[in-house]
Amino acid sequence: MEKKNSVYIAISLDGYIADKNGGIEWLDSVPIPDDEDMGYVKFTEGIDALVMGRITFETVLGFDVDWPYKKPVFVLSNSLNEIPESHKGKAHLVKGTLPEILEQIHKKGSPRLYIDGGKTIQSFLKEDLIDEMVITIFPVLLGGGSPLFYELPEELDFELVDSRVYFNQLVQHHFRRNRKSKSTILTTSEVT
Repeated sequence: MEKKNSVYIAISLDGYIADKNGGIEWLDSVPIPDDEDMGYVKFTEGIDALVMGRITFETVLGFDVDWPYKKPVFVLSNSLNEIPESHKGKAHLVKGTLPEILEQIHKKGSPRLYIDGGKTIQSFLKEDLIDEMVITIFPVLLGGGSPLFYELPEELDFELVDSRVYFNQLVQHHFRRNRKSKSTILTTSEVT
């Protein structure tokens, strides 16, 4: 089966995934009916496991809900020594370089991964390990906080696969990594 690392995330209009205090209450600024998942269920049907950082894992643990994931969750952390007893078997701690971690996860039968959490997504992008991103933009300016994107060692090209508007307020873009060699892409002036 094809290996693929995917992102499904919401951002503010100015590109943040959390506000200055680490809060995500701004996600409630647009009422979303319970029966509208905005493609999330279909997205998760196409993944085998989730990979998230410690901060995202601890944020999910702090929600007043049952464990929301039906698929295995792998938590990246250099500071966490073990998964809390309440979530053993639901989440698994992984350590090492990203290529080492991916090899461990793939050997467990999970080639299609949902990459979640700002720092984790940034780390995967830095190593050019993200194949697709579904990004939903909320019409709010946070003025600071945790950015989704950060400095990269080189430019990464993505192509727009789909774009949708939900509730006349949320814009969702689906991007796929364009890995064509820059040397094979001809500009119009080179063709004529």
